[in-house]
Amino acid sequence: MLRRNVLMTMASAVLALPFQVNAQTYPERPIKILQGFAPGGNADAIARAVGLEMGKGLGQNLVVEAQAGAGGTIAATSVARAKPDGYTLLLATGGHAVAGALYNNLAYRTVQDFEMVSTITYFPFLVVVPANSKFANLSVLLATAKANPEQISYGTAGIGSTHHLAGELLASMSKSQLLHVPYKGDSASLTALLAGDIPMIIAPPTAVMANIKAGKLRALATTGPQRWPGLPDVPTVADQGVTGYDVRSWAGLMAPAGTPRAVIERLNAEVQKALPVSAVKARLEDMGGEVRGSTPEEMKTMVASQTQKWIQVVTDAKIPKQ
Repeated sequence: MLRRNVLMTMASAVLALPFQVNAQTYPERPIKILQGFAPGGNADAIARAVGLEMGKGLGQNLVVEAQAGAGGTIAATSVARAKPDGYTLLLATGGHAVAGALYNNLAYRTVQDFEMVSTITYFPFLVVVPANSKFANLSVLLATAKANPEQISYGTAGIGSTHHLAGELLASMSKSQLLHVPYKGDSASLTALLAGDIPMIIAPPTAVMANIKAGKLRALATTGPQRWPGLPDVPTVADQGVTGYDVRSWAGLMAPAGTPRAVIERLNAEVQKALPVSAVKARLEDMGGEVRGSTPEEMKTMVASQTQKWIQVVTDAKIPKQ
């Protein structure tokens, strides 16, 4: 038995050795960042802004690749199954924690199957309608939805996205019935709204601000606990009668479970160096975000807490599991 244990320990050490050696010279080739939503959306923009700056310190390009669909779970599955060598990362958003609450049979565990690197930014969503919408404010829209169940629809970046649960929570807390219409990314839902296919969408500021400034769209509410500085005249959802409503998303980097600690620490250090860079910080703030890095441990605690929060929301609001 002793000899067997010794052999097993030696075998484990041999298997771990390549990663230990690689960690000393990491990175030796370009790094891939997968994100689970359509190109051009919020997640894509965040990954590119931070990845470009991180690449300067790492001496390698960080290539952003979209694997859109299923609320970000396709990309997350790919990363969870990837070789834990630091060359495949996930740009996770709040939808990662939502998925842990909303999906019955995920191919991964939202916390245990990943090594957290660092958070990047936190941001609210906006409830947006066409500029010529008959709804003067969110209270009127919700009253109409309450009087006409499932006649008022809202578009989002997809089933299982934080946008989706933000809408489900809004309907539940306001005791109205809204009809969810999922699209493949924020760009697709925005196109549908501009075309008049749907009366409103829930989207991050980066997806809609250009059209709000151009006078094509109008924001009815922001989903955070305070008014968003980018649109200080727009009230919160809570300001308009849905007391206690608070939905914010986040973005951060993750790696497959088992990625060497030295690699995680190197990546974390590069994130912390990238976030204060004026161009990066300005880009993230233009998207409506509060720039905030973290330690791997802080991010792990946050993701676990967010997952439990959404499990409770799904249960309390009786949201059907996917």
